[in-house]
Amino acid sequence: MSLPPSLANTTTTPKFSSTPDLKSRSVAYFSMEIALSPTLPTYSGGLGMLAGDTLRSAADTGAPMLAVSLVHRRGYFKQHLDANGQQTEEDVSWTPETMLPSAEQVVTITMQGRTVKVQAWRFDVVGVAGHVIPVFLLDTDIEGNDPFDRKLTDHLYGGDTYYRLCQETVLGIGGAELLAALGCELKVYHMNEGHASLLSLSLLETQVESRTGSKSLMAATEEDRLAVARRCVFTTHTPVPAGHDQFGLDQMYAVLGDERSKALERFGGLHNNLLNMTYVALRFSRWVNGVAMQHGKVSQAMFPDYHVESITNGVHAATWMAQPLQELLDKEIPRWRHDNQYFRSVYGVTPAKIANCHRLTKRKLLELIAERTGEFLDERVLTLGFARRVATYKRANLLLEDPKRLAKLANKIGGLQIIYAGKAHPADAAGKGLIREVFELAGKINTNSLRILYLENYDWELGAKLTQGVDVWVNTPRRPYEASGTSGMKAALNGVPSLSILDGWWIEGCAEDVTGWAIDDGDNDEAEAGSLYEKLEQRVAPLYQRPNAWARMQQHCIAMNGSFFNTDRMLGQYFANAYFPQEQPTYATPAIEAEVEAETPVAAAI
Repeated sequence: MSLPPSLANTTTTPKFSSTPDLKSRSVAYFSMEIALSPTLPTYSGGLGMLAGDTLRSAADTGAPMLAVSLVHRRGYFKQHLDANGQQTEEDVSWTPETMLPSAEQVVTITMQGRTVKVQAWRFDVVGVAGHVIPVFLLDTDIEGNDPFDRKLTDHLYGGDTYYRLCQETVLGIGGAELLAALGCELKVYHMNEGHASLLSLSLLETQVESRTGSKSLMAATEEDRLAVARRCVFTTHTPVPAGHDQFGLDQMYAVLGDERSKALERFGGLHNNLLNMTYVALRFSRWVNGVAMQHGKVSQAMFPDYHVESITNGVHAATWMAQPLQELLDKEIPRWRHDNQYFRSVYGVTPAKIANCHRLTKRKLLELIAERTGEFLDERVLTLGFARRVATYKRANLLLEDPKRLAKLANKIGGLQIIYAGKAHPADAAGKGLIREVFELAGKINTNSLRILYLENYDWELGAKLTQGVDVWVNTPRRPYEASGTSGMKAALNGVPSLSILDGWWIEGCAEDVTGWAIDDGDNDEAEAGSLYEKLEQRVAPLYQRPNAWARMQQHCIAMNGSFFNTDRMLGQYFANAYFPQEQPTYATPAIEAEVEAETPVAAAI
């Protein structure tokens, strides 16, 4: 499938500057996926959205950054759902040659016992004042490469584990080699998840060469490892074991070769006799963090031999806030575009004006649903949204745990509308089964007072419409597997409260009856579903029937959660605490003193 002309025509074509001054960039941000534009299929979900929002805030705040990812010529996938909820997938193909300028640099890396040429395409993220963050999308589809190698940058999260290890080699080693060839003089390499952790091997080879005149890793020492670690920062995003990529030793030796593989063994990159990309990143980083306060604690327990901090995720406000609300705030508090802390000033905006903005965006959402499905929902009825990657631990079916009680509740409160969306990974049979289960249950209990719809092909644009237009955002993960979650943050920016399990960001964002409601912890799904129904019936629905009080809650969501859960704040914390702590006179963090002597503030944090 190619990008539809209708989509391409509704999005402004990116404008590209002349090549930015790369020598002025001090931080390189590596991520397997980055959501750069609705027209580019370079992301799958939350990780890519976070990466894109991070770079948009970097552009807005004038940060000295650049970024590296893969081009993903055939994208993640477009989702199709039949009448029973059976998911099938279709490629989303695009040609960077027709849409992006070349980086005008080709590097050669050694992989699988042969050389592979890597080129890159440049996407410029342009900030509110014109600052540019160049993003280099690596591409191996070059004449002269082995046919297998030419397809390595085709599919995001596609193929088998061997394909994935080759992809991650291109991202890490190829990315680091490209930046060196472009003349970058970087101080910090940020690994956004472990996919890019093999960049440490490229840095280690350069470090050894500076000391010995040869890149041979046979001569690498512990001091060399620490020298690399002083330049690297690692963010882990998942407490789910399956989310940490690992590969067999046979694959490691086949892809990386004898010398690099032995170096990874020697410096602690193996765990349970497997190459573990998270452990590679841990061993070669001076700073490690989770993506919410609770996730930092969970990660610390998972990796007790390493010091793990936390920096809570955020979202890029101007990307996710609905247009009517943006226009209102441009009149009332125009500095919000340059400083998200001004969202606190929304307390000076009449709540009724905020409520009116939401009515407009809810109407737009319901019009979109009618266009897509032929189903007409009532904008006066309380509408819940549940949309995210479909994985079993996210429990999309918890809302439907007791169908009879839910139907009775909907009738009692004057009606209820539930809108679902989400993709399951093509190889996740359980996730696909969960979609079918939601379809089946919805088909049995849909009535005039209870309407349940599942929208196909959850993507950037649908995600924006949902978080802007529903009345309440629902999230029901099984604790403690939600690292952060950002969709609820997007909803809060639009004045939409959450009804969610206390996990991830919601532990920090939930002020009961002010910014939303917490689903109480229970011993099983039945108990937690019971709490969800109770909150809906006794707290949510009664408040929804009081328009002035509901508008006040919408105001609280923006002022309290919008002013904190944004990537401007998040990126500032990365610069102050992770990237350049030595420039923060009040900065202090516990150190693993056994690793190195605390001679400098940077070394002390290793």
